[in-house]
Formats: sequence, C-alpha cells, structure tokens
Amino acid sequence: MLSEIRPAIFVLIILTLITGLVYPLTITGAAGLLFPYQAQGSLIEKDGKTVGSALIGQEFKEDKYFHGRPSATVAPDPADSSKTVSAPYNAANSGGSNLGPTSKALADRVKEDVDKLKAENPSMPVPIDLVTTTASGLDPHISPEAALFQVPRVAKVRNLPEERVRKLVSDHIEGRLAGFLGEPRVNVLALNLALDKGSAN
Repeated sequence: MLSEIRPAIFVLIILTLITGLVYPLTITGAAGLLFPYQAQGSLIEKDGKTVGSALIGQEFKEDKYFHGRPSATVAPDPADSSKTVSAPYNAANSGGSNLGPTSKALADRVKEDVDKLKAENPSMPVPIDLVTTTASGLDPHISPEAALFQVPRVAKVRNLPEERVRKLVSDHIEGRLAGFLGEPRVNVLALNLALDKGSAN
C-alpha cells in the first residue's frame, strides 16, 4: 500500500511546488519587469505623492471637480458593527447594492440624482452612468458624454471658458482597447488632476 501512496505524495509535492511557488513567482517577476506601472497597482502621483490608482475610482464632492459614477460600496458602521454605512469606492468591500429594477429605494435615489443633475445642466440629457452604479462600485471611468455634461458646472465654478474645459475632456478620452474592445471612457482622477494643473497656470 505504501508503494502506491508514495508516488501520489511525490506528485502532490512536486505539483504544489510548481503551481504554488514556481509559477506564481515567475509570473509576478515577469509582470514586474514587463509591466512595472500596472504591476505596482497603476498608481497615480502628484508632486511625488501617490494620490490614487488609475484602476479605482474616488469620490469627488466639490463642484469644481468632475464627479464619477455613484458607488454602492459600504463599510461597517463604527457605532454598530452589525450594520453598514455608505463608503463610496471602498476597495475592501467591492460590490453593488443588489437593488433590482423594482426597488423603490433605487428608483427614489435615481430620480433624486436625475433631478439634481437636470437642475445643474437643463440643456442636455442626463447620461445614464452619472446615476447608476457599477457591479464593483469602484469604476474609475465615466463616459465622454458624462464628462461633457459636467463641463458647464466645472467651468463656472473655476471661472474658466467652457471651451477650454471641453477641450481638456476631449484630450482625456481613452479609446477602445485594441480599437474594438470596450467603450470610449474618461478617467475621472486623471481628468481632475489635469484640471487642477491647468487651472493653476
């Protein structure tokens, strides 16, 4: 019986070493050499300080900034650990709200957001991605239409010509991956950093 078990144990140890140690270390090392920016988390720096990642959205509340998609992520309530509180873009608790199309809470929240956005820019239809969340709650991008929708507000608060802010948005539109995968998009953090830099000139 031992002669039958010994080869199985040997194969288990060898495969564990290959798939659990050699392969992951090789792939991690290769990724670090070939794609150092992505392997380190696609971190974005400003004045030598890390301010975020190109992969994870951030909440911008001030009117002088472009706003990202709503985020439904939550965190434990500090006052009662059995409950949760809203914590937008919480990468430790990525996920959607699980509210379906028949949910009154979702319908009320979306209606409130739409009304607020219509008051902000009544001349344009409200882009859907400014009032709906993603499955992860961490999406760092918005559609070009969502960014352009916010131009009048941002330009007014910063006392900048709308055309200048619109050009900044156009300069930050990322095309489809390989020309056909995904949709054109704008990274909100990168756009806001460029906006701050441009406003300082």
